[in-house]
Amino acid sequence: MMVCCMVNEGLSIIVVLSWLGVNLFLFIDTFCWYEEEESFFYTRVILGSTLAWARASALCLNFNCMLILLPVSRNLISLVRGTSTCCKGPWSRQLDKNLKFHKLVAYGIAVNATIHTVAHLFNMEHFHLSQSEGTQELMAALSKLGNTPNESYLNPVRTFHMNTITEWLTKIAGTTGLVVSLALILIMTSSTEFIRQSSYELFWYTHHVFIIFFISLAIHGAGRIIRGQTPESLLLHNVTLCKDLYVEWQASGPCPVPQFSGKEPSAWKWFLGPVVVYACERIIRFWRFQQEVVIIKVVSHPSAVLELHMKKRDFKMAPGQYILLQCPVISPLEWHPFTLTSAPQEDFFSVHIRATGDWTEALFKAFRAEGQVFQVPCSLPRLAVDGPFGATLTDVFHYPVSVCIAAGIGVTPFASLLKSIWYKCNESPSQLKLSKVYFYWICRDAQAFEWFANLLLSLETQMSEQGNAHFLSYHIFLTGWDENQAIHIALHWDGNTDVITGLKQKTFYGRPNWNNEFKEIAYSHPSSSIGVFFCGPKAMSKTLQKMCHLYSSADPRGVHFYYNNDSF
Repeated sequence: MMVCCMVNEGLSIIVVLSWLGVNLFLFIDTFCWYEEEESFFYTRVILGSTLAWARASALCLNFNCMLILLPVSRNLISLVRGTSTCCKGPWSRQLDKNLKFHKLVAYGIAVNATIHTVAHLFNMEHFHLSQSEGTQELMAALSKLGNTPNESYLNPVRTFHMNTITEWLTKIAGTTGLVVSLALILIMTSSTEFIRQSSYELFWYTHHVFIIFFISLAIHGAGRIIRGQTPESLLLHNVTLCKDLYVEWQASGPCPVPQFSGKEPSAWKWFLGPVVVYACERIIRFWRFQQEVVIIKVVSHPSAVLELHMKKRDFKMAPGQYILLQCPVISPLEWHPFTLTSAPQEDFFSVHIRATGDWTEALFKAFRAEGQVFQVPCSLPRLAVDGPFGATLTDVFHYPVSVCIAAGIGVTPFASLLKSIWYKCNESPSQLKLSKVYFYWICRDAQAFEWFANLLLSLETQMSEQGNAHFLSYHIFLTGWDENQAIHIALHWDGNTDVITGLKQKTFYGRPNWNNEFKEIAYSHPSSSIGVFFCGPKAMSKTLQKMCHLYSSADPRGVHFYYNNDSF
């Protein structure tokens, strides 16, 4: 079968190519300008092409620093999504790839910062060597400028015997350049997946070194190390005529001594706007921090899972969104994202938090959730909530048939969705385009998500009571079990309910055969548009994407699978 599948997995190729195209244009245009600009002719005599390499990479660095804060301005993204008609459907989903774009821009900053640093190391060496004896006569004459009154220097290294590194670090450009480089290295090394998974707090705190990074970058150009000929000097000193008459340069005459100056610092102009936007973002977060959050219910589930039910004034959500949660008792600065597990139709919002790190374990203890008991809300620590953020999973309702697939912790956003489906079935079933939902859940340890199995059991019971048992078809695959579990499962296999989940639908053991699953779905809905929604690891995402391609019909009237993905 031919490919006929919509993929929404990562950043759009259009977004990536546009970003690359702008970077390449800025780099090439700036490089060519510095290679040809007359005012920098004498600067090129000393530095050669490394001048253009340094300036072109600096401009691209400024451009990417302008972009880096925008993808993490969540309120701005929510505003764009809600007000812009062009950001609907697939383009709306692209807004939720904000962190991927943030990482892409970070790589651009790292590459251009490296080029800029290396180019200036060569520039400093060229400046130093131009002061040595035996240097080309024009280069020697340019390097000696500034030794007499009424002359401006071109070479910041004044003698050959000067220590280049020491001299460089005593200047504003050198000091701030070192600070920028160290800050960037610290931010990027602490942003690796290993650090984020093992110590999110370290990642969170070191990321705020970006404040030092931007302040240093803003004043980096104040030293004006790279200098060009002034416009006034160009009018009096014709480079084409005078470059070969350097021995005759005088204060008066046809070739007066050329005068040089550095450009005004301009980096701050690039990122001032985004910094203001991000500052507003933090002000909004502080304002929301002051808003009261009422905790109405706390449940401690097995395997260290904490369920929190909360209320907040004017809080509105949609399936698939997440909130940022802060507990001042644990840390007055840290905000952590958690997917909402409640439905929009409920009069509260909820999250399920598993104790897997320092902060979540501290939260577990703060709520005294070691025992499986309900806590008294008045005795609980205060929480602050920012959000909700993120795209919704409401696209599920745009298809007559939807396939929802979750792997491990990826099951969390589907809790809200399945609840919302049940409410819509009860409220207005005749207006609902969606007629069938297939739900697949692949997990290693079912006990870690007993709360979700309880949700499925509740939905199964309620759907049966409403006569909609056929609407939801679910398949749970357990990929990890021990010998004792296997014996227990075998002894109770003939029971009416599953021994693991308590559901009527029995749990499957092992991994699903996706060829068989997609073949069966395609056979059952031969002329339907089927939305496939996945949340889980990238390796499985690629497999499902291939299945969508494989089982989509070449006939426009046949079955077509449309793939949507939120990898973690």
